[in-house]
Amino acid sequence: MERLCLRVANCFIGRADKNSVMILCRNNHYHSQHKGNINFVRNINNQLKRPEEFLGTMNPDGKPLSEITIDKLGFNFKYHQHLHNQRWAGVSFFVYEQGYLPLEKEYYMLLPTPIFR
Repeated sequence: MERLCLRVANCFIGRADKNSVMILCRNNHYHSQHKGNINFVRNINNQLKRPEEFLGTMNPDGKPLSEITIDKLGFNFKYHQHLHNQRWAGVSFFVYEQGYLPLEKEYYMLLPTPIFR
């Protein structure tokens, strides 16, 4: 049965479920169809990378930082990846491997990756 390739519009003979001449055509067709989804995920990842880089370099000595100091450097508290509930301190927010814990009077403690057991 002759079929028409979805990407390059060449005729080819193959299985009933085959829809492209070669793997490259199949990949190109898939990525052209799902271009919007990939851009959406890429934009979200870029929004998460900025806070993660910021948290990694911001506080090497482990002292609490004020919200004003953090805001001046361009950190956005809106973006985080997951939450970790700690009995002793409450809920901490994590962006990939770096996290922060809200303290009293608009101060934040920067945290390393939690160890889940």
